[in-house]
Amino acid sequence: MAELEKFLVEAGLYESEEETTKRQEVLLEIERVHGPGDDLEILYVGPSYVNREEDFFMVLGDLLAENEDVSELHLVPDAHVPVMKFKFCGISINLLYASVSLLVVPQDLDISQQSVLYNIDEATVRSLNGCRVADMILRLVPDVKSFRTTLRCLKYWAKRRGVYSNVTGFLGGVNLALLVARVCQFYPNAIPSMLVSRFFRVYTQWRWPNPVMLCAIEANEELGFTVWDPRKFHGDRKHLMPIITPAYPCMNSSYNVSSSTLRVMMEQFNHANKICQEIEMNKAAWSALVEPYQFFEAYKNYLQVEVAAGDVEDHRLWKGWVESRLRQLTLKIERDTCYKLQCHPYPYEFTDPSKQVPHCAFFMGLSRKEGVQVQDGQQFDIRATVDEFRLDVNMYMYWKPGMEVYVSHIRRKNIPSFVFPDGYKRPRPVRAHNPDRSSVAASPCSQSDGGASPTGGSLKRKRDGDNDYGTSAKHQKRVSPESDLGNRDLSGELMMASCSKLNGDTVLSGNEEVKQCSRGRSQSTCSKLKL
Repeated sequence: MAELEKFLVEAGLYESEEETTKRQEVLLEIERVHGPGDDLEILYVGPSYVNREEDFFMVLGDLLAENEDVSELHLVPDAHVPVMKFKFCGISINLLYASVSLLVVPQDLDISQQSVLYNIDEATVRSLNGCRVADMILRLVPDVKSFRTTLRCLKYWAKRRGVYSNVTGFLGGVNLALLVARVCQFYPNAIPSMLVSRFFRVYTQWRWPNPVMLCAIEANEELGFTVWDPRKFHGDRKHLMPIITPAYPCMNSSYNVSSSTLRVMMEQFNHANKICQEIEMNKAAWSALVEPYQFFEAYKNYLQVEVAAGDVEDHRLWKGWVESRLRQLTLKIERDTCYKLQCHPYPYEFTDPSKQVPHCAFFMGLSRKEGVQVQDGQQFDIRATVDEFRLDVNMYMYWKPGMEVYVSHIRRKNIPSFVFPDGYKRPRPVRAHNPDRSSVAASPCSQSDGGASPTGGSLKRKRDGDNDYGTSAKHQKRVSPESDLGNRDLSGELMMASCSKLNGDTVLSGNEEVKQCSRGRSQSTCSKLKL
C-alpha cells in the first residue's frame, strides 16, 4: 500500500495545495458569472423556465465569451451530452446544464433521486447522469479511499499505455471508474496495490460481451426512459464491451469500443497482468507497469491523418471534429475488409515544428487479423473507405477555406521524425534475411485462414496530450512481454486514397499519382502501396 502510494506521489498524480486552491477559486468565480447554478462536473441545474438552447448556450455563452479569463470557448449544443467547453484562468472546464421540472431549485437538491427525471428530455437526463453515476459509484464501493487510489493508478496506466480515450474507442474516466468499482466489490477488504493487481487478473479473464454491472438494471415504466437491454434492443446486442452505468436509466458507457480497440485493450490487460505478477514476486517495480507503450515500434504499417487549418482557432475546432470522426474510420476499415484488417488508433496528436500553418497529425497502426491467410494476388482495397471518411469529415457544419485533412499510408521506416522525443529514430538492428518469406496480398473478404509474421523493431515515440477505428512467415517466439500487437506484417498490398490539397498540380512520387478531384476543396491521392 505505502509503496504504491509513494510511487503515485512521485509520479505527480496528486494535486498540490496551490493547484487545489486555484481550482476552488475558479469554481467560485464561475458561480459569480451567472446566478442559477450549483453542482459539479461542472453541472448547472436550473428551473424549468431557464432553457438550454437560449439561456445557457446563448446568454451564458455570450457572458463567458466577453470574460477576459475565458479562452478556447467551444459550444457543442448538438452533442450526445450538450456541453460548453472552455478554459477559465487556464483550467479546462466542461460545463453542462440541466433544466429540471421545478420553479425554484433548492440548494440541497439531491439529483440522485429519480424524481428529478420527471418531465425532462433525454439530453437533460444524460447531462444529469454524469453526476448521478459518480454519486452512485461512491455509494456502491466498500471503501471510497481505496477505490480512489486504485482509480488514480489505473488512469495513469491507461494514459501511458495509450488506451485512455473514449472518443477514440478506448476507455474514458467513467468506464475505468466502473471497472475499478466492480473489482472493489469483488475484493471489499483489499488494499489498492492488491486491487490494481486483481483488476488485470479479473479483466483478462472476463468473457466479453458479458456486461460489467455494479447493481441490477432498474426499470421504471412511469418515467419510461430506455435502459440497456440486449434482449429487447438489437443495437445493444452489438456492443462488444458493455460497462453499464448504475444510475437509472442504465446505459452502456463503452458503446464506442470496436473489435480493434477491444483487441488492443485485452492485449494491454494481459501485458499488465504479467507485470503485476512480477511485482507481487518482487521481480519488478511499480514503474514497470506504466512504461510508455512503444506504439511506433509495434507495427510495420500506419495511416497518418494530418489536420490543418488557416489559423489557430479554426484548427482547434477542426481538429476536434476530425478527431471525433477517427473512430468511424476504424469502424469503416473493419467493415470494408470483413474485419481482416485491424486498426490501432493512437489517441495522441503530434505536431511538426517545421510547418508554418496550424496543424497536427494522428496515427493508426495497421495489421492483418491474426490467423488470416491470404492468397497470392489479393489485396486490401481501402480507397473507397478513405474517400467515404473524407466525405464524412467534410460535412463539418462550420467548415472554412483552409481546413484540410490528409490521409496517407506510411511504413515504419518512414515514420516522420517529429513523433520522436529528440527528433530522430534509434538505429534499428540489422536482421538476417529470410529467404522463405514471400510477399502476399489480401482481398477485403478473403475466407482463408493462416498466420501473421512478427518481426523486430526499435523506435522511440513521443506522447503528446491527454484531455480513444501465398505463404506466411512462421510464428516466432517473442522476446519481451510487450502486447501481441507488435511487429505484425500485412505482407500484401494496400490500395488507398488520401485527401490532399496540392494546388491542382499533378505530382508523381514513386508509384503515387495525385490528381485533381471534382470537389473544389479536396483532392484524392490514389496509390497502390506495397506493404
